[in-house]
Amino acid sequence: MSTRAPLAGLKVLDLATLFAGPLAATMLGDFGAEVIKVEHPRRPDPSRGHGPSKNGVGLWWKLLGRNKRNITLDLSTPGGRDVLLRLAAESDVVIENFRPGTLERWGLGWPELSAANPRLVLARVTGFGQVGPYARRPGFGTLAEAMSGFAAITGEPEGPPTLPPFGLADSIAALSTAYAVMTALAGRDGTGRGQVVDMAIIEPMLTVLGPHPIWYDQLGYVQQRTGNRSANNAPRNTYRTADGSWVAVSTSAQSIAERVMRLVGRPEVIEEEWFATGAGRARHAAELDEAVGDWIARHDRAEVVAAFERAEAAIAPVYDIRDVLADEQYRALGSITEVPDEELGRVRMQNVLFRLSETPGAVRWAGRPHGSDTDAVLSGLGLTDQEIAELRAEGAA
Repeated sequence: MSTRAPLAGLKVLDLATLFAGPLAATMLGDFGAEVIKVEHPRRPDPSRGHGPSKNGVGLWWKLLGRNKRNITLDLSTPGGRDVLLRLAAESDVVIENFRPGTLERWGLGWPELSAANPRLVLARVTGFGQVGPYARRPGFGTLAEAMSGFAAITGEPEGPPTLPPFGLADSIAALSTAYAVMTALAGRDGTGRGQVVDMAIIEPMLTVLGPHPIWYDQLGYVQQRTGNRSANNAPRNTYRTADGSWVAVSTSAQSIAERVMRLVGRPEVIEEEWFATGAGRARHAAELDEAVGDWIARHDRAEVVAAFERAEAAIAPVYDIRDVLADEQYRALGSITEVPDEELGRVRMQNVLFRLSETPGAVRWAGRPHGSDTDAVLSGLGLTDQEIAELRAEGAA
């Protein structure tokens, strides 16, 4: 196994906030990229104040800011602009999520950045992209969850469209941005030049919804809300166990559906003509749910899971975070890691996103205090103590 991280030597400037852009930079940092987080001197990244805190320290930031060095620059000032261009000249990637036109107003648009470094990749992450009638609107993940069609198909049939209680669209856009950046860097290997990544948060969310556009294009079919049920197979739902817990059952494969019905004591339905296809089973979801639900309701969660495992049927307990942290499979994968932290001692958080056999990533440190690396980074650029003091006097750092 190599001790060199796969993205070692890659330099990334993270100018973004809330949440897709910064999370993409985090993913690159997890596998060895040197990430410099640039925050406003007087207005820190809002994620530092999102959600619960401990002793005044935002906990979400500890995750989002991990593996990043932190500096402060006011990019709207001449001094901040000049320093950013000097940083860009030594970097491979800039990630930003200002409204279209903002960087240009500061003299930091693509012409200026590309002139400073023709090999630079600029990833621009916005709600609606850089072009089109909505481009200058403020955009957040919630709007993408609504506009993509996700909310329209989520929830109970007679209930309202339902939004996720976490940053789903932002997270999917972060994954997509990290992939886009690596694609652009691979392209640079062939051309010698960088390029602009235009990432609209509304688009990755649309992609992960699957065949909805082609269904409508070819059949005029518009998927409706079905709660936990599926239009493509059954039984597929969450079911309450005798001890008040919940489990989720999936029968995407015909063989699994047959095993489930034998397990719950209803093998006769397997012989029904409609049972032979997922769509046929979905039309009889109420009958199948009743059979599966009644059986599960008579057993504790541990008994249900064990019985399904013996039958080689697909099931999972419905976990909260306490269950996740105690689960033996997550432990075997190392999905949660413990990280030393200068403010909180040690903190547990999600580990890197995937495992590489030869050049693994690592969480080296959690999110650091606001501006904690400013002097070191600016000194590394060649700025003297006097020049750094002048930037601070200007309000640029």
